[in-house]
Order: sequence, then structure tokens, then C-alpha cells
Amino acid sequence: MHTTLNGSRQALVDCLRRVAPGDGLHLTAMPKLKLLRASSASDMAEVLYEPALCLLAQGRKQLLVGEARIAYDHSHHLVAVHDIPVCGQVVEASSDAPYLSVWLDIDPVLVGSLLLERDLPAGAPAQGDVTLGIYTARTDAPLLDAVLRLCQLLETPQHIPALAPLIYREIMYRLLVGEDGWRLAQFMTPGTQSHRMRVATQQITLRYKEPLRMGDIAHAANMSQSSLHHHFKLATNMTPLQYQKRLRLQEARRLLVFEVASVASAAHRVGYESASQFSREYARTFGVSPSQDVRELRTSLFQSRGGRPPGLEELSQAERATWAAVGQAVKPESGLGS
Repeated sequence: MHTTLNGSRQALVDCLRRVAPGDGLHLTAMPKLKLLRASSASDMAEVLYEPALCLLAQGRKQLLVGEARIAYDHSHHLVAVHDIPVCGQVVEASSDAPYLSVWLDIDPVLVGSLLLERDLPAGAPAQGDVTLGIYTARTDAPLLDAVLRLCQLLETPQHIPALAPLIYREIMYRLLVGEDGWRLAQFMTPGTQSHRMRVATQQITLRYKEPLRMGDIAHAANMSQSSLHHHFKLATNMTPLQYQKRLRLQEARRLLVFEVASVASAAHRVGYESASQFSREYARTFGVSPSQDVRELRTSLFQSRGGRPPGLEELSQAERATWAAVGQAVKPESGLGS
């Protein structure tokens, strides 16, 4: 088994080196599948993780979720079961051994259909228990083999429409029956407290610009406000207000770089009434003022232009999508094949 794992992992490394030849985010012919490559370690960056599998072929990464630190490498994969703001950092990467990551969106509808066809994975805790909505688990040979076969389809794109949906379904099944698969099942099973937390995070994400109305969110999740506060902290390591603030600041950061010229305009568009309050909270979260942060981000992001921050009209859609998908609260289109 160990030999099989090592062989599949090396095959995945070789495949990703071919289909993702340069650093950055690589969108693929399968919109649910994205590849990331980095030749050096990175600083901590604010990121919104949506439901997804993140499997490393090479390198190491760590996340901060509230006060919890999560680290994983090529022998472990990460699963995010609901929208959750985190700080992420690549901690091991080099030009000879670049960080190589497979990012695969999780389709809740398909996972739900799989759950209807079979019993919940063994080892699930009591229904009332809620765990953090992002976790790592050991990558076993069947899961790694399925991910390898999906990535290899990028080299034979004529087979993607017929085979990608089948392999994707297999990967979702492997996540459910693998180590800690019960955690994914709990968040996707209506009636569980974990599923109610997924509903609550969705409500805040969809309405992050609006004042936080805990009564409405509790009603949508079918629970009391006190129960919502308690279980929300278990699922996200933050309070609902902290969660909303992180979403607002991440989106404001994106707006400042790509869409608006003024701090006041960005603050207003994400729901702040006071630009000064926005600037204080922005500096508290990102460590520098909005204007300084945006200058540094645009300079470092577009080093291919000699470090010159480009005008918004100069940026291609691919460049905007790359920056947004790597670190900001932008939801890409979903789908496999076709």
C-alpha cells in the first residue's frame, strides 16, 4: 500500500508539473477543478474557503481558523464543508519542489444524493455534536488514485465530458467513506446541528452587506438564537459578527484593487456606514491601512509588469480571476466538463 501511495503521489506531481507549468492559479477545462502552484513560501493571506477538497501533491500549508491552527502536507488532504474565512500560508515550496495543490469544489447536491443511497459513515458522533467546518484527514490510496485520474484527463480533454462526472462522483464517495468522512456527512445531512450551521453561514455570506439580524438567521436555521451562537462558534471558531466582518473586509479588499478608487466607496458597498470605522477595522485585520495594503498587493501581484501596479483597464479577466480565486471572496462558476 505504501508503494502504491508513493507511486500515485509521484505520478500526480509529474502530471501537475505538466498541466500547471507556471506559478499561480490554473483554471481548467473542468470548472470545479483548479490547480495551484508556488515556487516559494508565502505570507499569511486572508481567504474565503468554500466547500472544497484541497489535496497537496507536494509542499506544505497551514491555516488559521479563528485561533485554531491547521497544518497539512502531501500525506493529508483538507476538506472545507461550508463557507469559512481563514488565513492561509504556503510554508514549504521551492523551485525544485514547488507547492502543487489540487482544489476541487464540493457539490452539496451530489453529496446529498450519495448519502441517500447509503448509510452514514461509521464512527459518526451523536447528532447534536458540531465540529469545526474544516478538517484534515490522511489521504488513502483510493482517494489519491481517483484525484490522479481526474487530473490526467486534462491531458486528454476529449474524454472529459464522458469520464469527469464519473470520477468526480467517485471522489465525493471516497471522501464520505474515508477517514473523518462522517464530518462531511453531518454538514450535508438536513436535521443535524452541523447542517443548520451550514445554513447559517450561507445566510450570512449571502447577506453580508446587511445589518446582522440574528433572529432571521436563527429562524432560517431552525434553532434558537442562543443555540445558534453556541454552535456557530464550534463550527467556525468565530462569532457570527466576526464572521460577517471578515467577509466584508475580504470583499472590500477585492473592490479596492479591481473595481473602485476610494476607500469610502468600498466601505459603503460592503455595508459600512462609517469609512473611518472601516479603515480602523481594515488596518486591525490586515496590518496596514487600506491604501497602503492595496498598493503593495497590486505591486506584488503583477510583478510580470516589472512591479508596476497596472490600471484596472489593463487587467485581463484571467488575471482578475486568478487573484480573486487565490485570496478573495469571489465565487467562481461551478460545473464539471462541457
